[in-house]
Amino acid sequence: MRAVMTIQLNQLRFIAKHGLYAEELKTGNEFEVSLSVDHIPVEGIITDLSATVNYVKLYELVKGRMQQPSALLETVAMEITEAIFAAFPSVTKTELSITKLHPPIVAFTGNVGVKYCKEV
Repeated sequence: MRAVMTIQLNQLRFIAKHGLYAEELKTGNEFEVSLSVDHIPVEGIITDLSATVNYVKLYELVKGRMQQPSALLETVAMEITEAIFAAFPSVTKTELSITKLHPPIVAFTGNVGVKYCKEV
């Protein structure tokens, strides 16, 4: 029987400079990121951090990429996902959402975002 462990980071908040407009790159915007990572755990019970995906390292990957300005959230989502697969060979699937909480759209109420899933 195949087992899967899911590590989740939910509703991470960042101020970042992603967007197509000069004002977004100058002042930044507030973003929310949620991440779900599936990996195949070791046999038996996990009792050591080295046998799982370290959520602190996941957070550092997300934070580091969020600090690098990009025109498109799609680019950010895909690059974070690729970095996760490179850093954690046991990962089999990621689901990542990035929400721009205050999009620069006149008379707009709500938020916008992207969701990216990848399975290997």
